[in-house]
Amino acid sequence: MNTKDYSSSIKWFITITVMSVAVIEVLDMTIVNVALPNMMGALGASSDQITWVLTSYIVSSAICMPLTGFLVNQFGRRRLLIISVVGFLITSALCGMSISLSQIIFFRILQGIFGATLVPMSQYILRDTFPQEEQGKAMAIWGIGIMCGPVFGPTLGGYITESLNWRWIFYINVPVCIMAFFMTLKFIKETPIKKEFVDWFGLALLAIGIGALQIVLDQGNQDNWFQSNFIVILSLLSAYCLIFFIVRGLSYSKNIVNIRLFSDMNFTAATIMLTFYCITVFGLLTLLPIMLENILGYPVDTTGWVMAPRGITCAISMAIMARLINKVDIRLLIASGLIFTVLGTYMMTQFSLNMTEYYVIASGAVQGFGMGLFFVPISTIALATLPSNATAEGSGLFSFGRSLGSSIGISLFSTVLTQESQINWSHLGGHITSFSPALQQWLTQQHLTLTNPLTPQLLGQTLWQQSTMVAFLDCYWLATILILGMFPLVFLMRKPEHTTGLALGH
Repeated sequence: MNTKDYSSSIKWFITITVMSVAVIEVLDMTIVNVALPNMMGALGASSDQITWVLTSYIVSSAICMPLTGFLVNQFGRRRLLIISVVGFLITSALCGMSISLSQIIFFRILQGIFGATLVPMSQYILRDTFPQEEQGKAMAIWGIGIMCGPVFGPTLGGYITESLNWRWIFYINVPVCIMAFFMTLKFIKETPIKKEFVDWFGLALLAIGIGALQIVLDQGNQDNWFQSNFIVILSLLSAYCLIFFIVRGLSYSKNIVNIRLFSDMNFTAATIMLTFYCITVFGLLTLLPIMLENILGYPVDTTGWVMAPRGITCAISMAIMARLINKVDIRLLIASGLIFTVLGTYMMTQFSLNMTEYYVIASGAVQGFGMGLFFVPISTIALATLPSNATAEGSGLFSFGRSLGSSIGISLFSTVLTQESQINWSHLGGHITSFSPALQQWLTQQHLTLTNPLTPQLLGQTLWQQSTMVAFLDCYWLATILILGMFPLVFLMRKPEHTTGLALGH
């Protein structure tokens, strides 16, 4: 298909079609989080059980996402998009109508299966729709939805839950999917169907390996990691299946996922960088609302608006990138994105219990600006040097890196926060004695004495607040170090040739 066949208006109708469903799929990864407490009562679930509403979606989506290229060849991209949109519509409605935990978990699994290809398909279709000189614009549009969606997801979810109820978190997908369905029929062109041999053994290895890995990442911290036999067994099973799948895929030409795409250094470096970037950014985005609401006492609506500038500056920098990407060395743009991101993350290491809301906004704005600077060029260079017939498969693997990074980040930083909070509690508590000058000063400020029955309660609350705040700062330092460690990967990339790398029409 030749990208020049599209008129300007048709290109934007195609963009609206694919981005509308991609954004709601990304939102469904985060928007549900804030509604879990409300869902517990309605579904009769405990706090441990309700997390499977998240886990089931993440696992099924992660398993199917790398299969995007295979599915495009099997069904054609228009037919696959229709199947995915209709399936996502039906399962979203069924999730909203669920009356038991088992029902919603089952429907969330199906929702994840149908939603898995929406994000990589959107990237693939946009790259095929826009001509070479507009690839930066295409990836800026894609990035705004994919990166800003998770930022605004918790805020939107909280508003919907408070104004209506948790079921509307799923119902809002229905009108968007109906619109996307008819627009797909009208504007999306079909690609030739290439019936391929189905590698069922490879599919089983991939499904078991990724499924087990995602469950480990999601439940590990809750089950105390390798102190749990369940986590140990799943970890060994995941490692065995994934290693076997990769080794087999390097020599087996009919493997269900083309592992040899990773022989392209740009694709490999970009996917690794995106994975590590999402580990830090999405890990931090999970921690920040917890810190603001539980430690600093911000109301939910205040938390939402102090986090909003991160998404706004991200969108602004993506728009800037769309104009610069054909004029500046793409590797320099990626490095500039890392610089702003690490600066914003370093600002977070200076958080304190006495800081103002404006410092939170400033750090988020700087970090968000870096997110936009990074995401557009990394999304552009990732697929730029792949063969045109591998774009769909590359998009699936690239998006899987984003999904995997998000899961690892949430798990990693939640674990560090939990362990560091306990360590800091013991460390700070060890300095509290009746002879401590700091304790005497605190008692004076609070107008208390050691014999006052309120003293142990207030002292314990203050100790928890201080030790947890230090744990958050430890997480922010870890994120800063991880981002700094990504800089060497920039030098492994090579500047793509515009005549072949960015021309993805066929």
